[in-house]
Amino acid sequence: MYATVADMRSEGVTPAMAGDTRLAVLLDEATRTIDKVTGWHFEPRSATLQFDGRGTQSLWLPVPPIRIYRLAINGEDVPFSRAYLVVVGSPVGPDFDGPRITLRHGRVFPRGEGNVAVGARWGYTEEDGTPEGRTPPAIRRACMLLVLRSLSPLADEASLEERTRWRVVEERTREQSYRLDSVRPSVRPLTGEPEVDVLLAPYVKPSLPGAA
Repeated sequence: MYATVADMRSEGVTPAMAGDTRLAVLLDEATRTIDKVTGWHFEPRSATLQFDGRGTQSLWLPVPPIRIYRLAINGEDVPFSRAYLVVVGSPVGPDFDGPRITLRHGRVFPRGEGNVAVGARWGYTEEDGTPEGRTPPAIRRACMLLVLRSLSPLADEASLEERTRWRVVEERTREQSYRLDSVRPSVRPLTGEPEVDVLLAPYVKPSLPGAA
């Protein structure tokens, strides 16, 4: 999860408002929502993923690798040292243009269906001086805001109006009408919460060559 129960307590969420179990559930839901709308995940997770070789030196990946611990081609383990492999992954830097691995010395990933296995720690993290990096602060904040929105009293009409007013394009009364286009967010809606969407927009996965 991108934030903790302790983080929510520091934001003023009391046990009377939500118990620890309830907060943990909401934090997990918010984390899943962020993963879905951005196309990435923002914490280290271990997995072995299968890819199709395309006869090219580079293999574009669906998520940045943090640390590769296994590379196999056609079922055979191959070296993955820097002398053999170039890795563009996490922690991401300012020149990050998409996750990929590239074989050195003219080697290529042979064509095949699911014939390349990469075991790694995966995740979009930012540099903080540690080997695996950190969850971006904006992602952590977005996670907390989604939980805080979930805890807002839905019966409070004033609160509901404040949360949904950004969606209004035009309002009319018997005497006048006015448009609210100017207050709509400049980013495309992701979660339906404008403040959250502004935080998430820079982290939405772009279209990458060969990556799903």
